[in-house]
Order: sequence, then structure tokens, then C-alpha cells
Amino acid sequence: MPKFLREIKHPAMSIQSWIAKMTEEEPTCVPVKSFFLSSKNRFVFLTIPADKRLNMTALSRFTGVSRPPFRVVRAEKYEEVLGVKLSTISLHTALDRHVELKVPFQFLFDDSFRAADAKPLIACPSSEGSGSLIYTLSSILEGVTEVDKDFMKKGFFAAVESETVAAPPAAEPSEEISRLDLSMKGTSYSKLGIEVTKEDNFVEWYVEVLKKAELLEYYDVSGCYILRPWGYAIWEIVKDWFDARIKAMGVENCYFPILITKAALQREVNHIDGFAPEVAWVTKSGDCEFAEPIAIRPTSETAMYPTFAKWIRSHRDLPLKLNQWSNVLRWEFSHPTPFIRSREFLWQEGHTAWETAEEATREALEILELYRELYEKMLAVPVVKGRKTDKERFPGADTTWSVEALITQPGRGCQAATSHFLGQNFARMFEIEFENANRERQHVYQNSWGFTTRSIGIMIMTHSDSKGLVLPPRVGKIQIVIVPCGMSTKTTPEEKENLMKFTAAVNAELCAEGVRSHVDSRTNVSVGWKFNHWELKGVPLRLEVGPKELVAQALPVAVRYTGEKEMVQRSDFARNVRLLLDSVHDKMLACARSRNDERTKLVHSWESFNDVLREKGFPLAPHCGGKSCEEYIKAQSAELSRERAAEDKNAPSMGAKSLCVPLDQPSERLPDRCISPVCENTPLSFTLFGRSY
Repeated sequence: MPKFLREIKHPAMSIQSWIAKMTEEEPTCVPVKSFFLSSKNRFVFLTIPADKRLNMTALSRFTGVSRPPFRVVRAEKYEEVLGVKLSTISLHTALDRHVELKVPFQFLFDDSFRAADAKPLIACPSSEGSGSLIYTLSSILEGVTEVDKDFMKKGFFAAVESETVAAPPAAEPSEEISRLDLSMKGTSYSKLGIEVTKEDNFVEWYVEVLKKAELLEYYDVSGCYILRPWGYAIWEIVKDWFDARIKAMGVENCYFPILITKAALQREVNHIDGFAPEVAWVTKSGDCEFAEPIAIRPTSETAMYPTFAKWIRSHRDLPLKLNQWSNVLRWEFSHPTPFIRSREFLWQEGHTAWETAEEATREALEILELYRELYEKMLAVPVVKGRKTDKERFPGADTTWSVEALITQPGRGCQAATSHFLGQNFARMFEIEFENANRERQHVYQNSWGFTTRSIGIMIMTHSDSKGLVLPPRVGKIQIVIVPCGMSTKTTPEEKENLMKFTAAVNAELCAEGVRSHVDSRTNVSVGWKFNHWELKGVPLRLEVGPKELVAQALPVAVRYTGEKEMVQRSDFARNVRLLLDSVHDKMLACARSRNDERTKLVHSWESFNDVLREKGFPLAPHCGGKSCEEYIKAQSAELSRERAAEDKNAPSMGAKSLCVPLDQPSERLPDRCISPVCENTPLSFTLFGRSY
């Protein structure tokens, strides 16, 4: 029986939450699920990746058994069929108690496990259903070979459907991972409210908020999601705000094709090496193979810059300042997280060319400040402006600056936006030259900069609570919802008409002031249901209007963020509501900044560095900036975290990476030694570290 590396205790949870939980605990692991199947007296125990669907037709073809077809042996039948009383049969159970079971069965695995070059870690449910176990794949395969000597020859086949499903849309929150329905197709959530708290189960809470607040829907291609109108409206508002400001800087919008030739993509070696694992390739049309594969853009430098070389001839053609709003595809191998790490996402990418390095650097920092304003003035999310270390710098750039968001509940950093000074690297590769005022030929200096729909995920994680979504007022599709109430069967038609006229007048007044207002006049649901519905969807303010409000001097407005009711004066009501919205925004930003400050600690020793990590904090530490030193810090902090996780099952096990070198450095003098216990180099700056998405 192979020995597991680690046990992770956790309650029963939905399949999508379990996959996300395992990937959070062990980022390199492959969560797996197993099926105990029978056809007459033939039994097989089949294991596949947890984010894929079992192909029963392929199983029938491989085994030669079609009549009767294989069926899942349910948990309630285990004792009857196996002769052993078990609550569940996991991969761990099958290997551990194989000799005790009264029916012989064949171990089968999906082909992807045989094809794995680097033997990864795998995660499977424990026998008791009270947690999960982490194994190396090689130890599992060795253990199965001890049971079945011919396993490596006949134990693998293509067992899954061609498309994977990331975090299946349909698993009920109460479904246990040890008793998954074979089809992985359930129904959407039936209960209106959030059923787990942000504090108790952050991963499942996040999934529930996304689904129940109607922000997105899952799609049947792994890592791709459907943005529903409520979620897409946030992106539209942020997009319009940013677009207006870059246009004021002289940036023009354009659009370049999504397809990039292999020759163009490979011209900048460092760039393609950085993106190679994520590039998706189109290789055929119908049944015809392409002579050369075509890449789907992971980013657009190599798509745009051959054209820049055609357009730029003289210093009079500079600066060239372009931006495009588009989608990109990056085939992430780690388990996708909606909005935060998806395979396809929406973004803007700015690409500019300049005559001098000074001009380009100035613009890159101006854009960085604009990103800070976007997060803090629109999304009420405080960010840290900084420079990326050499290890984390954008492939092909001279310098990368970023704004970093700190998600304090799970203790993770998240890169919120980046601005890159590319120097002349791409200009040399793509021969982007111009004749300067002295009639000398020289290469341009370039920048690229962008932010994505990840901003929505950061906003949700920062502000939302265990009741649902909490929208910052400036990005809500609806900023205030008006709910007529206080009507009953005794209410006369005239009273109803007067109430509706009043709400319409208030709504018109708000809209005239530029407040995005909505009247919920539905009659097929109760007033209480409306309150819960809009609270779940995060609408910043709710105005309750009944008969007594028709003559009142002040109207009751419920604030979603605080849960309190404010009495807003009826005179100049719309202006007062706008002031209240601004006040709510300021409170949200201040509260989030306070949480960040509490979790960010200046440290001077390796012990205190790891103590801060253990408390889900962000150590600000002296660092030499060396790549090898940073790799050591990540590996050793991960090892210490795993040791602590062995004592505390709820402790995170991920190592720390550099988030950025903050532009706003602490006032105190740098110490003489780097934070790494084995590094003797002099630190160059205080660097912000943390676990990250």
C-alpha cells in the first residue's frame, strides 16, 4: 500500500469547491475521482481527473462489455457487493483493502496518467469521507502494479470525454465528493441565499456568490465562463471609465486579429518562452491539416509590432499610442478560478511607441497611476504600486510595474494590472525604426500595459460577505433599487396608484441626477423576497416606499455594505443619495485598506517572515532581488508551511513569492542582509512577499 504524503481535513463540499480547495492546498496536484462499476460479474475501479467526464462508450469499447452496460455501484450497496462495511470506496480504500474485498476487480486509469511526463501529485478522498489524501502518482501506479502485475500494459485507456468541465455548473453544494453523480450534471442552486460563510469556506463561498448573484455561468469548456449581464455590466462601467481617461491622454482604440502566425510569435525568444506553455494552437480546418499551426493570441505584442514597423518611418510618426479591448486565450494548466485565473478573459492592452526612453518610462508610470485610481476610485480596492522583481518581470520587458491587490481572507496577493517598459527589445526583433531629427536611424522605445476581468474577481473577494455580493456604488448596474411595500388586500386601487406615481417620481428624480435607479414593481414575488434578492446581488442602496413615505420628510434607505438604514431627507433627495453613495464608497475603501495594513508586516528575520505567512499575512522583507534567492524563499517557505499543515489541517501549504517591490518604501534603513537565511548578498529594497493567485 503506497503511503500518502499528506492528509487534508475538510468537510463535505461540492466537486467544484473540492477541486479548488485541493489546488489551493497543493497547486501542482491533480484532483482525481474514482468510480466502482459493475456489469454482471465484471467489476472495474476506474480513476480519472476530477474535472473531466467519464466516457461510458469508451469504457464499453475498451472492456468489450456493452450488454448489460457498466453501472455505478452505489454506496448503499458496498457491504452487499464487497463484503466489507464501508461508507465510501476511494482510490485509497481500493488499494488499502483490496485483499479483504470479496469481489475481484480490475484497476483502470485514464490515459492522461500514463502520459504524464513529470509524475505529479494527485489528490483523492480519504476512506472515511472526512478529508483528502495527497499521493505521488508514481507511488499509486507502483501500488496498483503490486496488485496487478500486468497493469501497466492493460490498465490505461482514453476514459474521458474530449472536453473538460471546470468547476461543473451543476453540483449541489451539499453533494459529497465521495458520492459524486457519474454524469457530473446537476441542477443550479435552488436556494436563494448563500449557504456557507466567507470565513468558514472561502472557496465554496466564492463559487456560491458568483452563481447566486448571477454574475456568471459555467461553460462546458474548462476555464471558460459565461459573463451574465449583471457581471458584464461591471466590466462595461470600468471599461468606459478607463477608456475615457486614456483617450484624454491621446490613446486611440484599434483592433488586431486574434490569430498570430508561428513565425511572428517566435521572433522574440524570451517572450515566447514565457508564454509557451499557455499558447493554444489552431492546427486544422475541417479535415485539412495546416502547413503551419496558427496561435490564438495570449497577448498581442507579436501580432501588432510587425505592423508598427510599417507605420513608423519618421520621428513625426511618434508617439504612436494604441489600445485594444479584446479577449485572449491562455491555456492555464492549473485549475481555473472564475475571473481570477481563466483560460479566456477580456482585457484592454495598450501598446505605445516613443522616441526616447524617458518619454516611454513617464507614460508607463502614468498608466500605473491610472490603474491605481481605477481600483481605488471605482472598485474601492486599495492596491500596492510596485516594480516586479527580475524573476516575475514580463517576458521581453526591461521593467514591469504592477498594482497588487491583497485578498486578506485567504491571505493571497493578486496581480491587478501591469505596465511594462519594453525598452527596444521588440523594436529590434521587429525592426521598428525611424529617422530622428538628425536624420539618424534608431529603434523606438515601447510600452505595453493592461488590466483584465480579473478586476471583478478581486472586487468580489475584497468586499462581498456571507450574505452575497457587495457592489461598490460606482460600478453597480443599479445603484439604488426602489421597492414599493406596505400594500395589502385592503389597499385601494387609488392608494396603489398614488404609491406607484410617487415611486416613479422619485426614480425620475434620481435618474436625472445621474444615479442608476430601478423600481422593482413585480407583483409575483413578496416584498421580503425582493429584499433578499437585491441584497444577494449586492445593490448598494435600497429605498423602501410605503403609504407613510408619501408624506414623510425623510425616506428610509438601507445600505447594503453596513446593513444599516439611513434616513435621507426628501428635499434634494437625489443629491443626498449621491452623497450617500460616495460615503459608502469611502467607507468600503477605508475598511479594505485597514485590513491590508493589518496583514502587511515589516519583517527582518526568516522566522518572523514565516510567522506572518502562517497568519495569512504579507511580509515586507529586505531582499537582494536575485532570482535564485527568490526561488529558495518560495521553496523553503512552502516546506515550512507543509510542516505546519501537518499539525494544523487548516493551515495553508503554499510557498511565498515576491508580489512587487513597493514604490513607496519604508522610511527605515535597509539591514545589511537579505531575508533569506542562506543569502549573504546586500538587500536592494524592501520587497512585498505573499502567497498568490
